Amino acid sequence: MLFGLIAGIIILVVYQFTLAPSVLQIDTGELATVQAILGIAHPTGYPLFSIFGYLWTLLPINGTTIYKLNLLAAVWCAGGIVFFVYTIKLILSNIDVFVSSKKENKPTVSNKKKKDKNQKTEIESAKITINISEFVIYFSAIFSGIILAFSKTYWMQSTSVEVYSLHIFFLGMILLVLTTAFIYSVKYSDHKYWFLLAIALAFGFANHMTTLLVLPATAYLYFLAFGFNKSSILRIVKMLLIFFPLLILFYSYLPLRAAQNPLLNWGNPIDMERILRHISGKQYQVWLFSSFDSAKKQLLFFLNNLPGELTINLILSFIGIVFSFLKARRFFVFTFVLLLSTVLYSINYDIVDIDTYFILAYFALAMFAALGIVLVFDWLRLKHLDNKLAAILLFVFVGVHTGLTFNKVNQSDIYVFEDYTKEILASSDNKAIIFSYQWDYFLSASYYFQYVENLRKDLVIIDKELLRRSWYYNQLENSHPGIISSLEPTVNQFLQALKPFERSEEFNPQLLENLFQKIMTDLVAVNYDKRTFYIAPEVFENEMQKGQFVLPEGYTLVPDIFFFKVNKGNEYLPANDPEFSIRFPKKRNYYHNTIEKLVGGMLVRRALYEMQFNKVERAKVYIKKLKKDFPDYPIPQGLSEVINRSTANKID
Repeated sequence: MLFGLIAGIIILVVYQFTLAPSVLQIDTGELATVQAILGIAHPTGYPLFSIFGYLWTLLPINGTTIYKLNLLAAVWCAGGIVFFVYTIKLILSNIDVFVSSKKENKPTVSNKKKKDKNQKTEIESAKITINISEFVIYFSAIFSGIILAFSKTYWMQSTSVEVYSLHIFFLGMILLVLTTAFIYSVKYSDHKYWFLLAIALAFGFANHMTTLLVLPATAYLYFLAFGFNKSSILRIVKMLLIFFPLLILFYSYLPLRAAQNPLLNWGNPIDMERILRHISGKQYQVWLFSSFDSAKKQLLFFLNNLPGELTINLILSFIGIVFSFLKARRFFVFTFVLLLSTVLYSINYDIVDIDTYFILAYFALAMFAALGIVLVFDWLRLKHLDNKLAAILLFVFVGVHTGLTFNKVNQSDIYVFEDYTKEILASSDNKAIIFSYQWDYFLSASYYFQYVENLRKDLVIIDKELLRRSWYYNQLENSHPGIISSLEPTVNQFLQALKPFERSEEFNPQLLENLFQKIMTDLVAVNYDKRTFYIAPEVFENEMQKGQFVLPEGYTLVPDIFFFKVNKGNEYLPANDPEFSIRFPKKRNYYHNTIEKLVGGMLVRRALYEMQFNKVERAKVYIKKLKKDFPDYPIPQGLSEVINRSTANKID
């Protein structure tokens, strides 16, 4: 019975070739920090993810903390495949209980004997209809697991720190326990596994709330096994009496740890109001079921993305859908409900990185592919062809699929976010304040490098957008005492005005915005004499040029290396040579290109600034760096002409 474990180990070995060596975009820096220091993550908190990650960092594994946590993501994903393989093996070995008769009989207390007789008839009928050899069962289980393991989105979760890797592990566990509970109830009248399912669901919900997408299919199998009657409802009540205490126990991590004021304390969930707001993801609910247009957009994304997920193996999934509809109707309904509930929910969530929300749908398609594999063997058997031909054909399918997907998910050469963040930290003045909202590129990663690798802890990095949240002021004061205290009157007014907004009550938006703008301006005024103040280019372009953020009177911005430096007055401020190094991968994505635009834009601005003071030679330093590192970045025509003319005159 080690076949599933062996398959998981082989998949884990393959995952090592695509594993990210450092932080990636978006949340990886924050999530790695939460695990390393036992902090509080962004909603919905992910307590088990945080605890398991922390325990993993204590193991004697060579490498940086971020590498070890990326490795843990691969372990979770490989573990999910182990569960999946055993689930498919269990289903195919007991396919008789997933084959419905022409006329379903809903079981009740009064017709239990009749139900048992009908069930026996169904089982005998199923054995005639679907005859699967042991070899085909094992082969189908392993290969459908490989199809899922190397689907694009699933595979991507194995490359770096993310909550979805543990979510995948729990989904695999839940599906195994669920199918076991159903099969044992129908075939052996053994109902204890449903209580084990309650425990498995508690684990799932304690990591990610989209575990709820399993519930419709769970309800289908449960009521198929027991019917809708008093005893089945009573059993559900007993399951809930196991589920809720366990779930509350897991989530008690949030207030207990928040009360200790960890350096990363998102939401500060120390009371019931904040706890409920955090675990419900209230700030994200505005994007749920927002409009028909957004649902249409996300549905088109799913459909357009689907061929890239399973590639050639979609053929096997389609065959399995048709085959199960005709021959194993219960399996079809169960799996199709998994697929449909996932898609219907996810298309109504209007976020950019929606792909991970479709993961359970890919589980369902891989389950259908398992029956597709069974039918391929059956077809060839009817043609009196050897099983070896079917095996070779399926090896080709999986090989083509894996080859097409590998380069799409390979993160083994991604250092750009580490380099960009480290260079920003290294180039900043001592005890400086950095004001930005580059969460996806720098801010999230900065948590990891400051709090885990202890780089430049003297710097105060303020997320402009998080400054709109009440809990963030507590975190800032805890991390950097005194930074906010000098703004106490304005901050207190802002927090008071913010309460009704966070409680979804009536609030004064104009008052909130005015106080928020005053806080940003005062941050500069009260800290300028003590600390260098850097403002990121996105703040300048999107807020300052629109008048939403105004510097104190008499202050100006001077382009530095990566950010603008605040200057009191108009005198020339020198900057260091741009001696930074950022390793960009050969294959770039939107996030890599955005970093190039940010850095390239600041180099151009610095060159233009040097030209304002007639420092042509200094301007050349920055343009030379731009041409060397970003040869495709456009240089303003006027600037290029002046520098070229100066160079020509110097040669003459």
